[in-house]
Amino acid sequence: MCRHTAWLGAPRTLASLIHEPEHGLLRQSYAPRLQRYGTINADGFGMGWYDTGRAEPVRYRRSVPIWTDANLPGLAQVARSSCLLAAVRSATVGMPIEEGATAPFADGPWMLSHNGRVAREAVRELADDAESPCDAAWVAAAVFARRRAGHPLGDALAEVVVHAGTKDPEGRLNLLACDGTSIAATVWGDTLHLRLGDGELDGVLVASEPLDDRPGWQAVPERSLVLASPRGVHVQPL
Repeated sequence: MCRHTAWLGAPRTLASLIHEPEHGLLRQSYAPRLQRYGTINADGFGMGWYDTGRAEPVRYRRSVPIWTDANLPGLAQVARSSCLLAAVRSATVGMPIEEGATAPFADGPWMLSHNGRVAREAVRELADDAESPCDAAWVAAAVFARRRAGHPLGDALAEVVVHAGTKDPEGRLNLLACDGTSIAATVWGDTLHLRLGDGELDGVLVASEPLDDRPGWQAVPERSLVLASPRGVHVQPL
């Protein structure tokens, strides 16, 4: 399993997801509070953000524990965007530990992280190829194939999750994706939480587990699809 989080709203730094909160991704890498499978996320980490000078997101991925990267704190303090995605990885048994198997996966303007596991055979029929042999890379490839075919981001996630979950009833398919102006996420086998804008927050946070103990975090029901955009946040059943 893994932990992931995303932000959509007023520009903020990656450090606001990773280092600054008491229970940000750095701490979740070695002491997650709500993770149902596994106790540590030391098999890599990655993050992505959008810059107005680029058509595609910027990504930074490593296959080492997040706490071993001495360059990351400085990078996270200056990498700023209105749309951010970050993840720490606990590799599925038998899957490679390499940067190509580490979220966020990307295709054009889209990024995706997978928190869970699924039989590769349940998603391979949905995509022609993937960046890595790992299950998460095939899930991402399946979503991206549908997005390129014109499906809205939320529909692409929902189609892949329901198909793969039907093929593999033991699959866990919490997906988190973004395109620079919106976020879509699924809850299928693990936890997901939202924190909406208020006096201290000009946007929406989506995270496997709360980044802090402030009030306002909401647990998303199992087997749900989350859609977030500047127009608001909508949660619907899968």
